[in-house]
Amino acid sequence: MKKSLKNFPNKKGFFGEYGGQFIPDQLKPAFAEIEIAYNEIKKDPEFIKEYQRLLKDYVGRPSSLYLAKNLTAKLGGAKIYLKREDLNHTGAHKINHCLGEALLAKKMGKKKILAETGAGQHGVALATAAAIVGLKCDIYMGAIDIKKQHPNVTRMKLLGAKVIEVNSGGKCLKDAVDIAFQNYLKEYETAIYAIGSVVGPHPFPKMVRDFQSIVGKEAKKQILKKEGRLPDYLIACVGGGSNAIGLFTEFLDDNKVKMFGVEPAGKSFKPGDHAATLTLGKPGMLHGMFTYLLQDKKGEPLPVHSIASGLDYPGVGPNHSFLKDSKRVDYVSINDKEALSAFKELSRVEGIIPALESAHAVAYAMKLAKKLPKNKIIIVNLSGRGDKDVDYVIGR
Repeated sequence: MKKSLKNFPNKKGFFGEYGGQFIPDQLKPAFAEIEIAYNEIKKDPEFIKEYQRLLKDYVGRPSSLYLAKNLTAKLGGAKIYLKREDLNHTGAHKINHCLGEALLAKKMGKKKILAETGAGQHGVALATAAAIVGLKCDIYMGAIDIKKQHPNVTRMKLLGAKVIEVNSGGKCLKDAVDIAFQNYLKEYETAIYAIGSVVGPHPFPKMVRDFQSIVGKEAKKQILKKEGRLPDYLIACVGGGSNAIGLFTEFLDDNKVKMFGVEPAGKSFKPGDHAATLTLGKPGMLHGMFTYLLQDKKGEPLPVHSIASGLDYPGVGPNHSFLKDSKRVDYVSINDKEALSAFKELSRVEGIIPALESAHAVAYAMKLAKKLPKNKIIIVNLSGRGDKDVDYVIGR
């Protein structure tokens, strides 16, 4: 019998050949402590009850599955459903795993949670989770992203987090991860690094995947109730890849459901102009994991670009690398102009302002829907709302 794609990673954190735990010896006891604690709490009825209570009463789950009738009619093809993660408290899917990580840190007796953020959605969600469970919170953010995502910086500070500006390297998400890891080395005994996506050393790709899988579980129940059958296509944007894995995981063994992960093609496919890791990268090492990576001849990460700050990352979650090689998920790309056009189109046609990250998925869904007959069904993970992006978008 073929092994279910849901049954990865193995005990060492590998999804096929990707993943693992490549970290300094100094950190290995800390990560072992996290893994042991996570394996215990995910079976703990008290933890599960508290986590589910917060998802329902605090986050507002289940998030709705909305038929975008106006957009569907305008395109004239397949039905487009939106999984409305933008309606979650804090405005994105990130709160799903941030609450889990914060509760885990509390159970472990930690005093602080620290993390990186790109678009600021993970930072806002983690600051929110820290506030509700009573922990200190440090957020590392690239200088470019701080300027671009000022509303989210303000939110983080209001929520009590310390926002630390990163001015090294490209001053964006990859550099924020680098500095956050360096500082975690100094604080691992009293703090936990709450990684913001399905990336990094084991057990984080697995742990974040598990917390985010609520998205796909809900979507499956909802579409069966609304349509009486499974969707034909799932579409989600991919930077690190947490929102996509959240939607895809529950459907991995449903082979008739096709899946598309949408990467940022940026301004062009020249090095430094995009962040299409799975499209143009090759396997390499980054941030404690083995995964697909945009890299130079020496194996060093290349500079990247996307109009969406949450997607400008030179690597990707190892689960996505595995799903690419196994050909279960197709990875495609959308450029800045297409994402911006979809951002404006969804706003004007449906009255829904999406995050620029999510707009990449919407753009690909629009392209695909036009080519399909009306009896086909597409679910798009609308992973976040665009409040954070409106000042940047206006006039473009």
